[in-house]
Amino acid sequence: NLSIAHGCRAALVGENGAGKSTLLRTLAGLLPPVAGDILVNGKPSACGNPDIAFLAQRHLIEWHFPVTVRKAVLAGRYPHLGFFRQPKKIDREKAGDALRRLGLENLADRPLDALSGGQQQRVLLARALCQEAKILLLDEPYNGLDAESRNVLDEFLADARNREITIIMATHELADAERRFDSILRLEAGKLATIHACTCCE
Repeated sequence: NLSIAHGCRAALVGENGAGKSTLLRTLAGLLPPVAGDILVNGKPSACGNPDIAFLAQRHLIEWHFPVTVRKAVLAGRYPHLGFFRQPKKIDREKAGDALRRLGLENLADRPLDALSGGQQQRVLLARALCQEAKILLLDEPYNGLDAESRNVLDEFLADARNREITIIMATHELADAERRFDSILRLEAGKLATIHACTCCE
């Protein structure tokens, strides 16, 4: 059992196979809970909730899909639009703003598979920014990033903190964890084992 307050930054840690990715996918509504309930703002979590953005591990995503960077980022607006509504001017403006803030404006018309790994991760972040989600679920976003992209991710997370966006991030990067996160949640064999440095979880 766990309750995470609005605006909390929680690190999800544990050995490979502990259940971090599975928990994040379940929180995002992509997998059904085996038991119990997951509530977001008092309502059951569901796939497509515009308040939740889930960033899977980059190597699990099909990057050969024939779409440009701009269209991939604009896809962040679809939870607000529904499947049969076309993006409006305001949606395209939000996508453009997200591209600028993640340093992708000059890559907007490139296909996704022409990007470096760090640039692809920034596309995922830009899509989440375009979505204007209130909850970010990040699955080991630092894996395989170059120094420039790590700095961009650091700035993105700092900005999210200033906006009081809730962040739950699976990570193996524990350096300065108590400074960077409000809570550190350790999973062992699919169960919550401990909560450290807790200021907003119970």
